[in-house]
Amino acid sequence: MTVTEAKGLTPTLDLAERLSGHGFTVTPHLAARLVRDAAHLSDVVARLHAADVDSVFVVGGDAPDPAGESPDALGLLEALETAGHSFRHVGIGGHPEGHGHISTALIERALERKTPHATHVITQLCFSAPTTTTWARNVALRGVDLPVRIGLPGAVTRQKLVRISAGLGLGQSARFLSRQHSLFWRFFLPHGYRPDRLVDGLAHTLGDPEHHLRGFHFSTFNEVARTEAWRQDRLARLSDAGTG
Repeated sequence: MTVTEAKGLTPTLDLAERLSGHGFTVTPHLAARLVRDAAHLSDVVARLHAADVDSVFVVGGDAPDPAGESPDALGLLEALETAGHSFRHVGIGGHPEGHGHISTALIERALERKTPHATHVITQLCFSAPTTTTWARNVALRGVDLPVRIGLPGAVTRQKLVRISAGLGLGQSARFLSRQHSLFWRFFLPHGYRPDRLVDGLAHTLGDPEHHLRGFHFSTFNEVARTEAWRQDRLARLSDAGTG
């Protein structure tokens, strides 16, 4: 459950409470730059605990100026521990292609420093399987021993994925796709993008002892029905292949 600078944390918290109340497992994003102070953070934690939410994903956020004393994800992770949170799952972001506004060295050092405060890593979207696996090996060598879930787009429309890729500044793989027309159209078929090629390119790497890639994390971008239909079709084909 993402959070935006324009709307702030409140809509994300409201939705987390409603969905949890209906029996769903939810993981709201907490953006450091939107937390005003210790009292605000205490209220956020209290609301989530009262709603039986035990999982959060901590990000720095894209607001140009922080609202309080936590300008980045590490600061918020440390503040959460000071506040005595009891979340069972605390996710942090990984960047296989770096970050558009932060140097690679700095972003990887930040990942190392955040690792003791988290339970898992979810990568930023990346359309290159080799880039993701190379990054995972490198961060494992640097001492990041958390399980890593590979962030992938769900089965979303072609137009939406192109728009999201541009908005997120996904880096080299998005620029590569924009230049390689034949590959672009294999990814962005007339009926929309499907994650199959990336899943196939990454599935065999899961569990490799050289890194900690342990699974996938699909972002639906509100294309929940389309992504679930793809998932069910994928499972059915795997089942048929296993019994054939």
